[in-house]
Amino acid sequence: MNSTESDRRVEKRSPNDLEVKDAQLIFNSVMKQLESELGRENLCFPRELILLGGAPGAGKGTNTNYIRKVRDIPAQPIVVSELLDSPEAKAIKARGGMVGDREVISILLRELLKPVHQSGAILDGFPRTKVQVECLKMLHSEMLTLRRYFLGTEHESKFKNPCFHIMVLFVEEHESIERQLKRGREVIAHNSEVKRTGSGTLLEERPTDFDRELARNRYRVFKEKTYDALVSLKQIFHYHFINAQASIEVVKANILKELEYQSSLELDPQTYHSVSRLPVASDILAHARRDLVSRLDEYEMKHAQAFHDVIHLIQDKMMPIIVRHAIPGYCSINSEDPLLDEPLNLKILIDVFSERGFNASIDLQRYEVPVNFDLQTGEVHCREKKVYRIAIRFKGSEIRRG
Repeated sequence: MNSTESDRRVEKRSPNDLEVKDAQLIFNSVMKQLESELGRENLCFPRELILLGGAPGAGKGTNTNYIRKVRDIPAQPIVVSELLDSPEAKAIKARGGMVGDREVISILLRELLKPVHQSGAILDGFPRTKVQVECLKMLHSEMLTLRRYFLGTEHESKFKNPCFHIMVLFVEEHESIERQLKRGREVIAHNSEVKRTGSGTLLEERPTDFDRELARNRYRVFKEKTYDALVSLKQIFHYHFINAQASIEVVKANILKELEYQSSLELDPQTYHSVSRLPVASDILAHARRDLVSRLDEYEMKHAQAFHDVIHLIQDKMMPIIVRHAIPGYCSINSEDPLLDEPLNLKILIDVFSERGFNASIDLQRYEVPVNFDLQTGEVHCREKKVYRIAIRFKGSEIRRG
C-alpha cells in the first residue's frame, strides 16, 4: 500500500471513529497505569454507578440525598467539576497543561477506586464528551472482564456484577430559567441578611442566576452537552427520565418508582437465573383479580352447596365478630365447625373474604382431649380436637381516637 492510499483511508474515517480510537488509547493507558501502581486485584470499582444529570433548576442538589438514601449509597456524590479543582488537576494547570479527557478519566477512575465509594457512587457532571461516553462503556466492559478473571479466586467477592444507571432530572427551558432567577433572588436576600446580622454563611452568587440570557444559555449548554451525552447511553444502561417540574413530593415519588429493585439488572447473571424460576409478585397481582373471579364462579357452578354453606358460616358466625372489630381492622376467630374439615371449603372461605375486601389466613391447631381413663391399665383415651384459627385483616376505622 502506498502513502497516497493510506492517506485516503485516514481521510475516510468519520469523527466518531477517531473519537472511539482516542477513547481506547486514553482508557487503556489509564488502566495500564493504575494496574501497574495498584495491582490488578485492587482495581475494585463501585458495583453501582448512577450518572446523574439535571437541567439547571431541576432540583438535582435537592434530590441527590434522597437518591443516595433510596440506593443506600453512603458517600457524597462525585462532582466532576470539583475533581477538576483537585490538587492533581491544579498541578496539571500549573505546568501549563490542559485538563482534557485523559486527565478527567485518570482523576475520575482514581476517585472511584477509593474505599468510600465501593458500595456505590453518584457521578455528577460525567460524561460530557463523546470520548468520555466511550470510556464509560469501556469501564463497564473492563469491570465485567475483571469479574470473570477473578471468578473462583480469593478476590471474587470484591468484583461484583456492575450496575450502571443513567438518571436525568428534566425541566423545560422556561421553567429552568425561572427557577434559576428565583434562586438568584433568594441568594441575594439570604446574603443581605447574613451581612446585616453577621450570622450565617454567604452563598455563591452565580451570574447565571441574575441574567435571563445567561440562564437561557446555561440551559442550552446542558441540553447540547450533558443531556445528549447521557441519552447516548440509553440503549446500553438502565435509563431513568424524571420529570422534575412537579412538586418535591411528586418528584421523589417518581424517583422511588424509577429506582425500584430490578433483579435482572442488579443480581449476578447466575444468581438471577436461579431466582427467575419464581414469578414476580407484580405478575401474580396483575392476574389475581381475574383468577379470583374465575374461582368464585366455578364454586357457584360446580360446588354450589359447599359454596353457600361457607357463605352462611361467614354471615352467621363470623361477620358479627368482625363488625365488633371494625376500629382496629383485625380479629382472630376460633372455629371447630366440621364444615372446615374439607380442604375445598377452606379455599372457598379465603376466596370469599378476599372478594369482599378482607385478608383471611387460617391456621389449624390440633389438641389431644382426654375422653376416658382405664383404671386397670392406666391408659388415657383421647380424641383429637381441631381448632381453626382464622385471622381476618381489613382496613380499620379512621375515626379519631382522642
